[in-house]
Amino acid sequence: MHNELPFDGTANYFGRVIPNPDYYFQALLESIAWKNDEVMMFGKRIVTKRKTAWYGDKPFDYTYSKIRKTALPWIPELLEIKELVEGLSQETYNSCLLNLYHDGSESMGWHSDDEREIVAHSAIASVSLGIERKFSFKHKKSSETVSLNLADGSLLVMKGECQENWWHAVPKSTKVKEARINLTFRKLNV
Repeated sequence: MHNELPFDGTANYFGRVIPNPDYYFQALLESIAWKNDEVMMFGKRIVTKRKTAWYGDKPFDYTYSKIRKTALPWIPELLEIKELVEGLSQETYNSCLLNLYHDGSESMGWHSDDEREIVAHSAIASVSLGIERKFSFKHKKSSETVSLNLADGSLLVMKGECQENWWHAVPKSTKVKEARINLTFRKLNV
């Protein structure tokens, strides 16, 4: 499997692996308990346009960007995707953070998924459903960047020292007029 990163981590792009991604996109759009995040920026409470949801094996808590979420129980469609991803990545996951981007005006800035709740160096599997979006990596020391387009129904697996050494982002795009759902399967210390 080709590593998209030149050094200091592993990011394997599997391409389109989800059979019938339109079905899963619609099912998740309608069945997931989507909510807007509320974040504190410069002392002000900001409600994000992007919506999120948190699911897992148990109702455990997960905190990122000072937002605490309690995992909801898996729905059948999420479990089906989880089983497929576990088979392809040869990893196990006990939770999933979902993001709904309505169009290219909604983005995710540079960050690493390195919260203390996540098992160190564990794999994070990112599934994309809906419109193709650009996904970028930026090395924390050299500032070298690597970008790829994540297709509808595709899988990207980040593992090893990837989160320690690289930030990643989904940049804004005025050209993107349709929605994308992103599922990031994780392994938490529980």
